[in-house]
Amino acid sequence: MHPSSSSTMNFMGFFFHPINLAGIALAVILSISIIKIFAGRLAEKKRRYHPIAGTVLHQLANYPSLHHYMTDLAGKHRTYRLLSFLRSEVYTADPINVEYILKTNFPNYGRGWYHHTVLEDLLGDGIFTVDGDLWRQQRKLSSYEFTKMLKDFSCGIFGSNAAKLAGVISEAAASNQSMEIQGLFMKSMMDSVFKVVLGVELDSICGTNQEGTQFSNSFDEANELTFYRYVDLFWKAKRFLNVGSEAKLRNSIKVVDQYVNKVIQSKIEEIHKLQEVSVPINDEWQMKKGDVLSRFLELRKTDPKYLKDIILSFIIAGKDTTALTLSWFLYMLCKHPPIQEKIAQEVKEATKARDASTLDELAASITEESLDKMQYLHAALTETLRLYPPVPVDGKLCLSDDTWPDAFSVRKGDIVAYQPYAMGRMAFLWGTDAEDFRPERWLDENGIFCPESPFKFTAFQAGPRVCLGKDFAYRQMKIFAAILLSSFIFKLSDENKAVNYKTMINLHIDGGLDVHASHRLGHGKLLVA
Repeated sequence: MHPSSSSTMNFMGFFFHPINLAGIALAVILSISIIKIFAGRLAEKKRRYHPIAGTVLHQLANYPSLHHYMTDLAGKHRTYRLLSFLRSEVYTADPINVEYILKTNFPNYGRGWYHHTVLEDLLGDGIFTVDGDLWRQQRKLSSYEFTKMLKDFSCGIFGSNAAKLAGVISEAAASNQSMEIQGLFMKSMMDSVFKVVLGVELDSICGTNQEGTQFSNSFDEANELTFYRYVDLFWKAKRFLNVGSEAKLRNSIKVVDQYVNKVIQSKIEEIHKLQEVSVPINDEWQMKKGDVLSRFLELRKTDPKYLKDIILSFIIAGKDTTALTLSWFLYMLCKHPPIQEKIAQEVKEATKARDASTLDELAASITEESLDKMQYLHAALTETLRLYPPVPVDGKLCLSDDTWPDAFSVRKGDIVAYQPYAMGRMAFLWGTDAEDFRPERWLDENGIFCPESPFKFTAFQAGPRVCLGKDFAYRQMKIFAAILLSSFIFKLSDENKAVNYKTMINLHIDGGLDVHASHRLGHGKLLVA
């Protein structure tokens, strides 16, 4: 054998010896790992992260004025980070980032485990807490309800409850008494949404349903205490021990769940009785029973927990948002009397309700055609939503590392949020008068409403999760505003009293809004009839 052949065989034998093979493989793996680590570090150095503006402890320290604090940060940075113990929280007021989160790369930004964990005790697996197939299923069903079946059924309810609220205000006006209007709006909206969603007359505005009033109060308390979890670092321990705010939350949720479950069970039993006597659940029955719960039951959705979670999502979407917007809207009109008078005149011209003699007749004069003519009212409500959005901050979870259009990166597991409250006050978006209440900014030269990009005006979200109830909410608010403003002149009870928000999931007026109402000239008979 040639010497070189022997050398070759010895070399190959060494190379392919099992022990040596293992060593070589390990060396290769270690080399690749080291390369990856250095490459990762190099890539990390190349990534740019948004400026650090503070920590979540700063949020807690500024909790009573949280949205002012975060608006100041947005004014300085547009997009910034607050550091938490395990991750960053990234907040943005930049429309290009908002569009990327809500639309362009929508699949990468969901509710995720974090928000679901915080919200699930109150809202369960409702549409506001879930992602993926469960979200798509509820979205499809909810979209069908909103766009196809609720319009006529809900308009009659809104008009009836607005007239009932006007009657309560009329009594206060006749006796020259002030009233806390936010609480009245809350009760009236609860009555409306409860009738639309569950088909139940709650009548909390008149206080005839004690059980319903208890539900409403418990629901509001649960809302507030749930939001506090976002800044309470020890809420899980408090929940486990059932102490403090978590003990209160548990009791409130128990009242809420018991009441809703009772209504669901009653409705299921009603349908079973109809089926036993062979009464068809047909279109005629659906017209009489136009509420959301009846429609879900007709679709064979009968799991109590599934129904409860959906129903509570409908309630939180339809009650607080409209009641709070109307409260801030009335506050703005009290601060700007000429705007209040301009809207009252527009409503008068649109409804032509000069011959109405009762509140019900006034409500009946408000039609889809007349609502479409109330362009200035629509603009004033939208301007209120710009400055006082019912959901001031909306957060998502980043599901994988990403780079945003502003060239800054976010990490998997980061909380990301856009800020409707802060965005409404940004001069770079709305001009130097951004903090002024000016409905005209929404109208063209002919007085026709002109919408803005939903990634700039974010009160209704945008993209696949855009609010299904947007038109529903505008219709409800315009009906209430039209009836009240065509009937009363509103003033603040105390012009010198400071009006601020209360830090919650939704933007409540802290302590409510005390107003004084007086009958409009010539409308005294109408309102006391």
